Amino acid sequence: MIEYENASSAAVRCVESEVAGRRIAAHALPYSGDTGAPPFRFDPLERRVVERRASGRVAVGPAASRIWAAAFGRCPAGPVLVGPGSPVEEIRGAFEAAAEGAALAGRAAYLLDPDPAGFPEEPRSAFVSLFAWIPGGEARDRRLDAALARGLVAGALLPVIPGWTDEPEFLERWFDNLGETGARFAAPVVVPGRGEDRRVLVEARARVDPASADRFFEKVHHCDWAASVNEGLRRFRAEAARRRIATLPPRPVGAGEPPGNSAAAARLEERAALLDGDEHRSALLHAAARWIDESRRDLAAVVREGNFGKVFPFGALAAEAEAAFRTSP
Repeated sequence: MIEYENASSAAVRCVESEVAGRRIAAHALPYSGDTGAPPFRFDPLERRVVERRASGRVAVGPAASRIWAAAFGRCPAGPVLVGPGSPVEEIRGAFEAAAEGAALAGRAAYLLDPDPAGFPEEPRSAFVSLFAWIPGGEARDRRLDAALARGLVAGALLPVIPGWTDEPEFLERWFDNLGETGARFAAPVVVPGRGEDRRVLVEARARVDPASADRFFEKVHHCDWAASVNEGLRRFRAEAARRRIATLPPRPVGAGEPPGNSAAAARLEERAALLDGDEHRSALLHAAARWIDESRRDLAAVVREGNFGKVFPFGALAAEAEAAFRTSP
């Protein structure tokens, strides 16, 4: 039995993080609690497969967008993540309220696993929908179909799991199903493979595909995890390139941020995603994107005036950051 309880406030975590290569300044949880079906889900924020309880309590946020907008106003500048959604959205309305609250606060928002009842209305440009892979759910995702039919930018996230989602046959089927939807992107997410996370992975595979459980157990616990993930990433990107589909979600644009700033920050994030193994430079690029997000000025005008180098604090990246502005629409 699942009990839905009204939360006393809007649950918004003002902690910077990253989802599928994109910077997130805050995370809103319209529904708090991993309870219900399916028994396992992939969390792209924590980058792990999560086991869900069959029964328990779920805290439901307010259905008033102004409350969520006020909560977002206390967080650092930049795009936010809203979700995941819930099958009771049509009754509760917390997800739509959180998404509309983000737009009301002038924020760009990534919507994680929204139920079709929770799709926000205008402005479309402020939202990008992310649909995370469900263990055992390799069939076409009808939620993604519904999002695209509503005119929302939407795509899929797939964890790179050695011995499972990295295999050529799996990737071909997954991309075939995705291609039928017309998704705008397919983003790989690296799974770190921590000890407890590997245990959950083994349990999830045994539940959804018992015949492969023993072979998968051996792979998970005895492979060179980092090398296997890198090879899986290579296969994913090659398959995406063959099908001409982007491997990063596009960045939404909130009403409260200068469009030029948003586009330049997005380009720096994209540059960071290409730097396999260069963690230092990748971190610098993300820091530069954060600085752009947090600027209250229209920096495109500063670039046009030739004064960007005087205000930009990351000297080693000044030319690259300025180029990001100059090549943005």
